[in-house]
Amino acid sequence: MENYTAWKALIMAGDPVSGWQRFYVYFYQAFIEKNRWQQYLNGVGTTLYVTVLALILGIALGVLVAVVRTAHDQQRPGHKNPVLGVMNAIFKVYVTVIRGTPMMVQLLIMGFVIFSSSREFSLIGALTLGINSGAYTAEIIRGGLMAVDQGQMEAGRSLGLNYVDTMRFIVVPQAIKSILPALGNEFIVLLKDTSLISVIGGQELLYAAKGIVSRTYEAMFPYIGAAVIYLILVMIFTWLLGIFERRLRASDRR
Repeated sequence: MENYTAWKALIMAGDPVSGWQRFYVYFYQAFIEKNRWQQYLNGVGTTLYVTVLALILGIALGVLVAVVRTAHDQQRPGHKNPVLGVMNAIFKVYVTVIRGTPMMVQLLIMGFVIFSSSREFSLIGALTLGINSGAYTAEIIRGGLMAVDQGQMEAGRSLGLNYVDTMRFIVVPQAIKSILPALGNEFIVLLKDTSLISVIGGQELLYAAKGIVSRTYEAMFPYIGAAVIYLILVMIFTWLLGIFERRLRASDRR
């Protein structure tokens, strides 16, 4: 602490200091002074909270949209369901709009237009990220479902299973193995996209780093620290996804 105070005074006075002294001062004030490491920790908590909520919403929306659009596309000629037709049209518009507009713009609209009177910035961010992820997840899942041979569906129906049970027990288990890498990549992108909610006031990891920069007037260590934390989170998520993939492959060999 004494070294920090003395060396910081030298830097502020413009006196010459060594590279180590400058490194120590900037590192100390970015992470240790006033227990600033706790701000990063709180930011990580919010980041994971938003990621989990957005992930749940994205998967739910993605599965719903994918199943409805797949069911519509797989209807037999002359047996078109008008309800499926309407829902398919609505979901096509949803996917087109979400995939065709930037995430940042969607966040700004949700934060400052639709929910302009709300102060629940993290929830607004999670809702926006979940809606955005749902469109991409839907296309990934739909591609996997459509890739399964149509004969699998016909075989299930010939055994007396209804459409839902055939999808649940026959089609989806085969599709999930092919779409898992793409889904994992989408979830990693979702984790990193939580950094965007800082533009509407969401107090996640990047928001904490920006707050420390505004108080220390030194950007390198707070932003590099945030980048390293994001990298660690992504590596942990990738490791868990790898374990899941290996277990799926192991179940195929049994």
